[in-house]
Amino acid sequence: MEYKQAIVVRTDLKMSKGKTAAQVAHASIETTLKTDRRTVDKWRAEGAKKVVLKVKTNKELIALKAKAERIGIKTTLISDAGLTEIPAGSVTSLGIGPANARNLDKITGNLKSL
Repeated sequence: MEYKQAIVVRTDLKMSKGKTAAQVAHASIETTLKTDRRTVDKWRAEGAKKVVLKVKTNKELIALKAKAERIGIKTTLISDAGLTEIPAGSVTSLGIGPANARNLDKITGNLKSL
């Protein structure tokens, strides 16, 4: 079985590349910490595959989160502290998985790469 993780980023916030990279890292780490150890170990053994994808709005992130959770995949929404570029509390990204790649593709397969 193949495993991967998806991180989905909002583009409407117009974050700089550095800010975006930090938000992606937060989403990856936090969602990995929520995922069961056995799944994480298998994912890491395969190279810890990740994809970074984009959506335009917070509403889209929330819909993806709900879809993933309905099929039992761990998720994390990342909200910014507001110390630099964007207002405090802005939801910037969504981490999904790691999880079975086929199941993840059912949720994110139609999204474009960031």
